[in-house]
Amino acid sequence: MFKINDYIVYKRNVCKIKEIKKDEETNKKYYVLLPMEDESLTINVPISNEHGFIRNIISKTEVEKIIKSIPNIEMLTSANDKIMEQNYKTHFSDGSHEALIKIIKTTFARNKERLANNKKTAEKDTTYFKKAERLLYNEFSIALDMTYDETKKYVRDKVDALLEK
Repeated sequence: MFKINDYIVYKRNVCKIKEIKKDEETNKKYYVLLPMEDESLTINVPISNEHGFIRNIISKTEVEKIIKSIPNIEMLTSANDKIMEQNYKTHFSDGSHEALIKIIKTTFARNKERLANNKKTAEKDTTYFKKAERLLYNEFSIALDMTYDETKKYVRDKVDALLEK
């Protein structure tokens, strides 16, 4: 059972447990969650977690392991933009750290290539890049006890150092 002020992941979003309350009609206990992305929103989730949508934030050690694996995580490939978007959706729904990293690496590389060819970046790639980056770095920032921006820089610096070896 989680406690008030714990950070957890609900579905794919990092949330803080604001309170634990009991529904008088059903006699069930609920977590009242505040999503990091929008603290004006609250989400009530049964403590029983019967659908398995709540999980712990990963540890700092796990984050470090994931960061070390980033250079070896393959990008998504497709000759067709529609199929690529479907790949993004599938990986985004998966929600695993590796799936999010695949999206980030792929969309970043595709937009970088477009810019190198004097083309505009693709809106869909940019949208998926930002969404995947937000989910990944929100969780990493809690595990690393850093701000979102510090986390982005930390991950980039670590990956750059790994690539220089």
